[in-house]
Amino acid sequence: MKIREWMLIMDTFEIGIIVKPQGIRGELRVLPTTDDPGRFQLLEGQVVFVSSKDGAVERKLTRARLHKGLVLVTLEGVDDRNAAEEIINCTISIPAEKALPLGQDEYFVRDLIGMEVVTEDGVLLGKVARVLPTPANDVYVIDAAEGDNFMIPAIKQVVRKVGDGKIVVRLMDGMRELTV
Repeated sequence: MKIREWMLIMDTFEIGIIVKPQGIRGELRVLPTTDDPGRFQLLEGQVVFVSSKDGAVERKLTRARLHKGLVLVTLEGVDDRNAAEEIINCTISIPAEKALPLGQDEYFVRDLIGMEVVTEDGVLLGKVARVLPTPANDVYVIDAAEGDNFMIPAIKQVVRKVGDGKIVVRLMDGMRELTV
């Protein structure tokens, strides 16, 4: 089933990008795009979706192990290096219901994109255009309602509330000057 057809039925989450083959037996090096790379091991024996610009195919993930910041994955039907090379740069996605549960004050990035950002006084600042992960905390890139785009750190001192389709913030001095 192609992903375009499948996505009409079900929502998906990208969890990794296939970057290159590992060896000659079809094992794949995957750059995890999930906060928890160990989640690949929880998917062993389950179906994932390998997608490219041309669509997607279902594949059973038969083995996963962590290796030097990457995840080494074996997919059913990818049995040699040639088959592995055909799916370089493809993404691996899972159905939304297989996503790991969120903790308190955690959000899926895709749910934040497009949310209105307002001050505690109700002044519209713009909408979230991107979320940049950093080692310390995420940073929201705001497509400003007026002026240049700017960034805010996703920390409790700044992000006061998330919900009802908007993010309420308390800007620190000079924060609007952090333009993109």
